[in-house]
Formats: sequence, structure tokens, C-alpha cells
Amino acid sequence: MPESRKDFLEYARNTVGKDPMATHLGITVEEVRRGYARCALEVKPEHLNALNRAHGTAVYAVADQAFAVAGNSLGFKGIAVNFTINFAAGAEAGERIVAEATSLHVGRKISLWKITVTGRDEKLIASCEGVAYHK
Repeated sequence: MPESRKDFLEYARNTVGKDPMATHLGITVEEVRRGYARCALEVKPEHLNALNRAHGTAVYAVADQAFAVAGNSLGFKGIAVNFTINFAAGAEAGERIVAEATSLHVGRKISLWKITVTGRDEKLIASCEGVAYHK
């Protein structure tokens, strides 16, 4: 694990943020700071469901990626132990969806996170909560 704040922010951005699945889906890390991350995904035709809206899996993936990057921005390795998502609206092909993760509480072994996914004109796409275990 990285030693300094700069090192663990770099680890969160470049190792966690560029994991194979996120890279495959096209998720990008836009910002990382201690206890916060913002990730984005441009909804492509292959991300759509039968109703021509972003598949729940795509929305979940960008939210989970922001959670993972933020959870690893604190100087320890964080592993998700729970993640709850509530869908509020759909996103269309070509729409850019953005997930922001912020810490609500950071304890010695457990942290709680709030993640929101928004679309065009800051429309709420999903609201999420995550719990991470610190290794």
C-alpha cells in the first residue's frame, strides 16, 4: 500500500480507477481527493436495456467505481461489504452520467459512503449507500 497521501491518492486514481472492468466499460475518474471521488460514463448503445435507457448494471458500475476510488483514497485498502442502490430516473444513449462518492463516516475498520449518480441537467439517476471494510 502507498506510504504518503500523494501516493494513496495516486493509487486510488490510477490503480483502482483504471481497473480492467471500469476501463472496459469506459468509466473515467474525473476527480479524487481524500474521502471523495467523481467518476463518469458516457452512455453508449451497448450500455442500454430493452427500453433504450442505461441498463441498471451500467448505472451501478459507475456508482460502484466512484465508491471504490473514494474508499481507497484514505490510505488503506477498502473493500465493499454492502452497497444499496435506488434508481430514480433513466439515462439515454449519449448522456453523460456522473457518480460522486463522499464519506459519511470513517471508523477504524468500517466506513460509510453516500454515492449519487446524476445525468443531464443534474437529474438524479440513482442514490446509493456503501459500506467498506478497511484492510
